[in-house]
Amino acid sequence: MFENLNWWEIAALLMLALLIFGERLPKVIGDGLRMLRGLRAMAQNATSDLSRELGTDIQLQDLHPKAFIRKHLLSEEDEAAIRKPLQGLFEDVKSDLNGVKSDLNDVAAAADLKSPAQAPAPAAKPAISSFDIDAT
Repeated sequence: MFENLNWWEIAALLMLALLIFGERLPKVIGDGLRMLRGLRAMAQNATSDLSRELGTDIQLQDLHPKAFIRKHLLSEEDEAAIRKPLQGLFEDVKSDLNGVKSDLNDVAAAADLKSPAQAPAPAAKPAISSFDIDAT
């Protein structure tokens, strides 16, 4: 939830919460946690009710339509038949990418980009000749 916030932003949010709520902050945090526990309990109750109504063991993740169809409607043979063409395609792409990787490694080894001894010497700077402005 807070993965894209750094520590300074979290500290600023905590300071802002402290300024807004002041002495009521512990009560507000307690109310928020109580509400979160209530929502979690409601979700568990709804899942268990749905599981009881359908007669199968259902998890919250199983409610996604693709997961539901895969788990409850397709047999293992049907799922294997669906995966077979895609698996072959995956293997073909994987072998092609491995070939490209080996070709790139060969090119990098031939160019030997890793060793600084092979780096070309810097070109000599052309000497700037002094000239007389009045002569022109």
